[in-house]
Amino acid sequence: MIQAIKVPEIGENVESGVVVAVHIKVGDTVAVDDTLIELETDKALVEIPSPFAGRVTEVLADTGAQINVGDVIARVETEGEAAKAEDDAPVQHKMTENSASMTESRAEETSPASPQPASDTATEDLASVSESSTMESSFAPAPPPSRSDTLPDRPPAPAAPSIRRLARELGVDIVDVSGSGPGGRITETDVKAHVRNRQPSAPGVSGAPAETGTSAMPDFSRWGKVDIEEMDTVRRLTARSTTASWATIPHVTQFDEADITSVMGFIEKNAPKVEKAGAKLTVTAIITRVCAEALKRFPRFNASIDMANRRIILKRYVHIGIAADTPRGLLVPVIRDADQRSIVDLAKTVGDLAQRARDKKIKPDELEGGTFSISNQGGIGGVGFTPIVLWPQVAILGVSRSAVKPVFVQDRFEPRTVLPLSLSYDHRIIDGADAARFLRWICDGLEQPMTLFLD
Repeated sequence: MIQAIKVPEIGENVESGVVVAVHIKVGDTVAVDDTLIELETDKALVEIPSPFAGRVTEVLADTGAQINVGDVIARVETEGEAAKAEDDAPVQHKMTENSASMTESRAEETSPASPQPASDTATEDLASVSESSTMESSFAPAPPPSRSDTLPDRPPAPAAPSIRRLARELGVDIVDVSGSGPGGRITETDVKAHVRNRQPSAPGVSGAPAETGTSAMPDFSRWGKVDIEEMDTVRRLTARSTTASWATIPHVTQFDEADITSVMGFIEKNAPKVEKAGAKLTVTAIITRVCAEALKRFPRFNASIDMANRRIILKRYVHIGIAADTPRGLLVPVIRDADQRSIVDLAKTVGDLAQRARDKKIKPDELEGGTFSISNQGGIGGVGFTPIVLWPQVAILGVSRSAVKPVFVQDRFEPRTVLPLSLSYDHRIIDGADAARFLRWICDGLEQPMTLFLD
């Protein structure tokens, strides 16, 4: 039996990629999980494995070509009966799941609505819709009842229970969502796409990142020789996301300085111990830990604003993105549960994520779900900058290069290591006084770490 192998769903908001390597040819024999192609998505290099074992009869993916999720990569001839059994199993599973979904849907429509826990995947969303989880729902007003709840005689929407819960939490009427799955089945991607499409419009933005520079360019060759190069995937999507963030978020930047003389002494003293644990102790790891604690004390900096539903989503988890400078451009890997990690663990994680981002080995889901970001340019230089908030986050901390300066302490000047910090934030949800307090709290945490435990 001939089986078509398609590009699977790779990650949140990933719809296409560029084929950078093809590892098969017609006549090859492949086993389950053998790598067929390497696909470069917006921010990661992904190996696509084979779900079948058999002989390759056709290869449709070409190096350098852009392909979409759902496109056929290759066709494989498998053993007839075994392949048929494998092919029938998912169908039977989907029929069972549909039946369970329909049963739960009817139960939901005939009983009072009650808060439901969100699925794990629904809580991890960096660049698509306002993030949501069960814990967040306690901070936000309940969405209005959907038409599917008020019309009990209406056929239930073809969606799994977890997808229906996600729709309720995002304030979406599930019957209004168009399904792209088999038989019109509604997927998580469909729900989030529906939310993006209903976001209020802004110049160059429609709730999600849009292309920039729509005006026609003049013919620059009239004035001299020019070189033209195509934007690679990362640069193109960075342009889209930063344009959307800048157009959507009213940015304000707060500046301050932290005396990190004691921090540098701490690093010098403990660096050998951390190296034995297989990591490098850096200022970034320490700042990440201090910021994680600050986000718990200032929850509005760990939130998202949903203007379409006029509500604020406060997250009880702390996932911090660390901007990484890579040959392909700026990537922002995310450290999960940064508030629950030790400084040694953070040092390991920061180094590992940054290296894998540079080596194109970062996974798509490791770039999603951030609630706050840190951009450290201290290794390059500069005395300050104004970072752009990564929508749907509401704040980002910029770190510049530290310098030894004379600081007046008590009755005399002393040489102290001073670190410039800049906090960009969304003025729709954060006021200037709150931003000043938040940034000062971070500075105090770096200068006098015991202040972290005062409250």
